[in-house]
This record gives sequence, C-alpha cells and structure tokens, in this order.
Amino acid sequence: MAKQRRSLSGKVVAITGGARGIGKTTAQALVRKGCRLALGDLDLETAEQAAAELGGGTIACRLNVTDRDSFSAFLDETERQLGPIDVLINNAGIMPVTPFEQESDDSIRRQLEINVYGVIVGTQLAVRRMKPRGAGHIVNMSSSAGKAGVPGIATYAATKHAVVGLTEAVRAECRGSGVELSYVMPITVNTQLIEGLAEQRGVKRIEPEDVTKEIVDALELGKVDLYVPRELRASVMLAGLLPRRAREAMGRFMGIESVMTEVDPAARAAYEERISRNNPDAEPEQEPAEHEAA
Repeated sequence: MAKQRRSLSGKVVAITGGARGIGKTTAQALVRKGCRLALGDLDLETAEQAAAELGGGTIACRLNVTDRDSFSAFLDETERQLGPIDVLINNAGIMPVTPFEQESDDSIRRQLEINVYGVIVGTQLAVRRMKPRGAGHIVNMSSSAGKAGVPGIATYAATKHAVVGLTEAVRAECRGSGVELSYVMPITVNTQLIEGLAEQRGVKRIEPEDVTKEIVDALELGKVDLYVPRELRASVMLAGLLPRRAREAMGRFMGIESVMTEVDPAARAAYEERISRNNPDAEPEQEPAEHEAA
C-alpha cells in the first residue's frame, strides 16, 4: 500500500549552502510546496539574491557551517523570523579532486570541517530543538561516494561515509522521539562541483532537480536512504554480493576508477579556486553541499 504524502505547507525549512546548486533548486521546490525557507550561506550576497528570486518570504543568513556559534545563530534567526524549524537540510559541502598522496593538509582539514563537522553540528543543534517538540526532520547530503571508494577523492569519500554513519546512528538514537533523519546519495550532479571531470561509461549525469525530487520525497514520505537515481540502489546491492575481484572489475568497466582521476584542470580551476578561499559553503549533497556529487 502506497504511503500517504504529508503536506509540507507552512513548514519552516533551513538549508545550508542554499545560495546555489542543489540547495537553491531544493528551496525552489519547497517554496512551491508552501514552505517558509531560510537559506544559510557564507556568500550572503548570493544567498540574498536567491532569496529575492524565490519570494514567499524566504530569508537569507550568513552561515559558516564550521563555526558552531554561526550555525546556532543561523537557526536562532530562522526561528525568530519564521518560527520553529521543522526541517534542516545539511547541504553545504566541498569536493576537491586530487591524488591522495598529493593532497594538502589544508584540503583535508577543510573537507573534514565542512563535510563532517558542519553536518554533525547542524544535526546536533537541530535535534536539540526538535526533540522537545516531538517533531522534525533532518536531511543530510551524502553521496554515492559514501558507499564506495573512489580514486581521486579519497578524503571526500571518507567524509561522505561519515555522513551515512552519523545519520544512521543518530536516527537510531531518535527512534520514537518524532525526529526523523534521512540521507541522500547522488551520483555525479551537473553543478560546478563536477566541472572538468570524466564521465562514467553508461552512467548518465543527473541534474540538481533530480536530487531535489528525492529530498521532497524524503520529507513527504519519510524515506531514509535515498539513492539518486533510484536505480543506483540495485547496483550498489548487487555489487555488494559480488566477490571483490568481480566488483572491482565491474567498477573499472564503468569508469569509476577514472572518473575522478582524468581531470581537466583548466575546467575545474574556477571551482577549486573558490573552495580554497575562506568560503566553507561552496556548493554542495549533495551538497557543493553543490552538493554533492559523486
């Protein structure tokens, strides 16, 4: 029997990394559903532009997800202007591409701070607000890399595995409290995050709107682990049943081992330069938060 979709009308939703990419398309979809949105982003100017485009009373706030005080202030301001938060979408994230042995300490630390610490802090702060009310939903942006090891983005893959583990553990702790948790695992998404990367054989890149649709489904239907595209779930499960040598051979055939190593540096220059600056919310989940990709 099909699940009854819940109404999202009037829900207060806070999105990190909401100024662009998956964060922005998700905000657009939720405004159409009647939600009241708060976009958090370190790039306040771009977030304000996005909020103005979205309308519906959408607000924009400066947010550094690596700073607990900043995150708390973002949620405080959201509740001050819009009311108690019903949904938090931890979408902000970055994805540098580099051979592991050559990766700088700064790159490693920034990914851990943005992709892991930021999600942990956001989830914790939201749980503390939602539990006393007995309701709320947290959506964390992971990646298909959170279920695999992808050469060229070893640290990124590690951070996305962390998001999966965190969400599953906190979900278990919140069972029966009325607080729900979900996580989203897209393959490569057409955002600035994947510029200059090779394409996988037989794997079509998806659009931010495809990820947005799954996030909306998570909120309306209470889904937990969302693969994007949905067929990816079967592929992951099948791969898990294969012997390692067969699984790795299948990955090589599909180009998984080259998608993040055959890189066009010139095409990625703008994105890599942006995330190397003091801009933790470079787009994601997802994502960047553009979120996320691969």
